Amino acid sequence: MRRLLFVHVFLCCLSMARPFCPSQCTCVFHGRTDGTGTRSVLCNDPDMSDIPVNVPVDTIKLRIEKTAVRRIPTEAFYYLMDLRYLWITYNSITSVDTGSFYNLKVLHELRLDGNMISMFPWESLKEMPRLKTLDLHNNRLTNVPTEAIPYLLNITYLDLSSNKLTTLPSDLMDIWPPFNGAPVSTNASQKIVLGLQDNPWFCDCKISKLIEISKMADTPVVLMDLFLTCGGPENLAGVLFQRAELDNCAKPSVMTSATKITSPLGSNVLLRCDATGFPTPTLYWAKSDGSLVNNTVQESPGEGVRWSIMSLHGILYKDAGNYSCKAKNVAGNAEATISLSVAGTISTTIPPVRPSIVTGPTSQGTTITPPTDIPYTPLLTSTGLPKTSTTLSAVPKKPKTTPSNGLQKGSLKQTKNQQGGNGRKLAADEKSKKSDASKSVKDLRIVEETSDSAVLLWTANGLPNDSPLTVVYSPYDEDDVKRTEETNAGSGKMLLEGLSSGMRYSVCLIAKRSDAGKDPCIDFYTLDNVEDGGMNRLFMIISGIACALVLPLIALLIYKILALYCKGSNTALDEDELEKESYVKFETISMKQRTLTSHPTELWARRPTNESERMLLCSRSSIDSQMTYKSDSSRSEYLC
Repeated sequence: MRRLLFVHVFLCCLSMARPFCPSQCTCVFHGRTDGTGTRSVLCNDPDMSDIPVNVPVDTIKLRIEKTAVRRIPTEAFYYLMDLRYLWITYNSITSVDTGSFYNLKVLHELRLDGNMISMFPWESLKEMPRLKTLDLHNNRLTNVPTEAIPYLLNITYLDLSSNKLTTLPSDLMDIWPPFNGAPVSTNASQKIVLGLQDNPWFCDCKISKLIEISKMADTPVVLMDLFLTCGGPENLAGVLFQRAELDNCAKPSVMTSATKITSPLGSNVLLRCDATGFPTPTLYWAKSDGSLVNNTVQESPGEGVRWSIMSLHGILYKDAGNYSCKAKNVAGNAEATISLSVAGTISTTIPPVRPSIVTGPTSQGTTITPPTDIPYTPLLTSTGLPKTSTTLSAVPKKPKTTPSNGLQKGSLKQTKNQQGGNGRKLAADEKSKKSDASKSVKDLRIVEETSDSAVLLWTANGLPNDSPLTVVYSPYDEDDVKRTEETNAGSGKMLLEGLSSGMRYSVCLIAKRSDAGKDPCIDFYTLDNVEDGGMNRLFMIISGIACALVLPLIALLIYKILALYCKGSNTALDEDELEKESYVKFETISMKQRTLTSHPTELWARRPTNESERMLLCSRSSIDSQMTYKSDSSRSEYLC
């Protein structure tokens, strides 16, 4: 009785707790005639600063609008397991925790528009596997990371408008048609609605797929606003997506060396593909089941170009199938497929069967039959025991009971006949092998070498024109990058392309069923690049002209230096001579004393004067130029 009372009290309390509503919220129950219904809660008190924690557990729709809530804490709604619509709009939310939406397994619609969210925890979407609508418009989001793409696969309504987004991950558009490869459906319920307007988009190759969608007339992806505009770069600012033309942006294009290849069992195969696009695409190989192939090599010889080689060593039947070379860049994807077939069988050597000795009281022959496709020589083994013999025969015979001597004679005769037949067969085989060996390829040589190609010539010595040949060539001592080409003996030549300039190559010609190690091989060199040689010759010509001009100038400079040096050594002598040339000697002419014996014509006497020797020629106004000596009342003069 007491237990029934407790249960009754508990049920009453539960019935009272179910309709309990938070004081700052309004709860509305939408009932039905069958007694069931749904409950919606509206919280729009401007003074509310925290997410309410006492919301009825049977709430289907919760709206928190125009409040002062700034943060959504962890597990804020974990007890609302039936919640399907959550609107937290036009609040002051700046922070959302990763676990804020924990346990919302049936949530269909999440609206967080009109807040101040700058970083959204995209990984929190994995707690809402049934989410279809995500509204984040009118926030402060600056980017959508690549890690968010897996969580948006099920979203059919995504509104990112009125944020600060400038770009999107190039792989984001790949999750929706037509870029995901799914067939385009005209069903309106399968449309994807995107709101991307009012963002400062930087129109480059990263959003080229979005620009392509805006130009499509009929696409499963519907844009809320078709008139999206570019915010940058300068040459595209303000231009509509539908009229934007992007520079340096091109989808990849893939080309393979062949579409179908048939190779012998156990051989090595190299598959190559080349791709172009801008930015330079990346390449990877995949099998038909989608698994990636790792033994590949790729290189980009220039901007916008890349090639890749996949190698298969000792191929088996399981290696046959389709191999896809896939190229990818931010502008799009492309692929090309090569079908590989494996031909031939595996030849194995089975050890001969040892003869068994059967003894018995009666004479009896035992016959062992070996496999028919293995060369076999019959053996005869006899024992010293009477009435006992063992014979190995290539042709099975029925057991036959004969006397001992007759059995041995018949067995020996039969063995000799078989040995003779097998001997003739072996001789014929050896003869055929010798004739096949004589039929081979000879006179292997290389002609017309260029910087990137060469022509291989050979002579088919007795081989049929349609005999298959395999040309294997690679850089010298680099067996890991071998290339193979299939041809026939009758062609007599093959063009080897795609070579590197100035390198040594080895090339071998392999004929089917030829002995290992006897295939003809030859080494050759490719020519240096013509452009490089032209540049070298131009450099040599310019250097010669420069030397021809500079050498005379150097010789003239050396001559001038030597001349100045020699002139400097004679400076002292030149100064003495100059000094001597700058002065003149003066003599004083005066009247002689008149004597009786003097000659009447000699009236003047010459007398050197030391002062006159020191007089300058131009110093006629000096005091020394005046009369300085008088004799007999006659005057003297200075004469030059």
